Amino acid sequence: MQTILVINCGSATLKYRLLQWPSGRALHAGLIDAIGGALVPDHATAIHHMVDDIRVAGYDLHQLDAVGHRVVHGGGRFHAPARIDAEVLDAIRAAIPLAPLHNPASLAAIESLVALVPELPQVAAFDTAFHLGMPAVAHRYALPNSLYHDHGVRRYGFHGCSHEYVAQEAAKQLHRPLDELRLITLHLGNGASAAAIRHGRSIDTSMGMTPLEGLVMGSRCGDLDPGILFYLRRDGLSTEEVERLLTHQAGLRGVSGVGDMREVLLRAHAGDADAALARDLFVYRLRKYIGAYFAILGGLDALIFTGGIGEHSAEIRARCCAEMEHLGLALDADRNSAPQPDRISHANSRAAILVVPTNEELAIARQVASLLQD
Repeated sequence: MQTILVINCGSATLKYRLLQWPSGRALHAGLIDAIGGALVPDHATAIHHMVDDIRVAGYDLHQLDAVGHRVVHGGGRFHAPARIDAEVLDAIRAAIPLAPLHNPASLAAIESLVALVPELPQVAAFDTAFHLGMPAVAHRYALPNSLYHDHGVRRYGFHGCSHEYVAQEAAKQLHRPLDELRLITLHLGNGASAAAIRHGRSIDTSMGMTPLEGLVMGSRCGDLDPGILFYLRRDGLSTEEVERLLTHQAGLRGVSGVGDMREVLLRAHAGDADAALARDLFVYRLRKYIGAYFAILGGLDALIFTGGIGEHSAEIRARCCAEMEHLGLALDADRNSAPQPDRISHANSRAAILVVPTNEELAIARQVASLLQD
């Protein structure tokens, strides 16, 4: 039996969970937020707060078997989790321009733990790793080759730990080997992405070089005509203002005024036209990706909903699957509205429609345990 600590650093948060492996039982968990304020000025300080909390809960870091870190961006190098050493730290540091808000936070957390418990094995689980094997037609942009070879301008994709985990769980639900399934996974939350998974491998995903590309999100625009950026710059907005607009003021928030889908739906039901439009844009973009991924997969065995919206919004699931019978997708309304839905497809549906709760911490612990066994 192993004890694994999983750390997930956001730009201003640090989530952690202590898990027993292989049972996956959660022993302790915590969240430190508002990092950057007076009480917790940086992620290094947050690590010390976390260590104190874990100690009060009765656990000693020196007795842990390993730590797994969710690292948002591994650049073009990491196809799998990696045991952290000086070379891996350098690679995470080199990817900072690709993830300027998240990679520095992960680096600070890792280096603080190394200083505190240098003998403790630490593993980096990269959010980009699952998608890194996408074929060139999926990961290349139609830009000069020098941008790809010299600057790493390509599609990386994100939410990889979640997409991989729910694909594995779906195979278990379907009682079929993952390596024979064609799946579309929809990770729908404040950040949202879709993935086309063939035989256990990601062959396309909606997010690109950054998490801005793809689906409509809580405050991110998703797919956009690049010419809009030039228009906004010529109109007087600075680069920083354009980035803030597309990242924090767009998506559901930009159209409806609120970024939380629950509030969007409440306002839409009350007759708010902007909220209804935001909901419909979200669903329309999803349906376009489902159709596109059906085409490149050459058929479909299962459509999988996960993430906060995917797991909890029966209305969004129903709207996404409406009139999809031509793709072999038929929703069962009663199953979809159940308190804890799992298989929500109608008996006549050719492809299964599943709700699979994601568990990125468990997915990372699984990767850590597997790496340590090798």
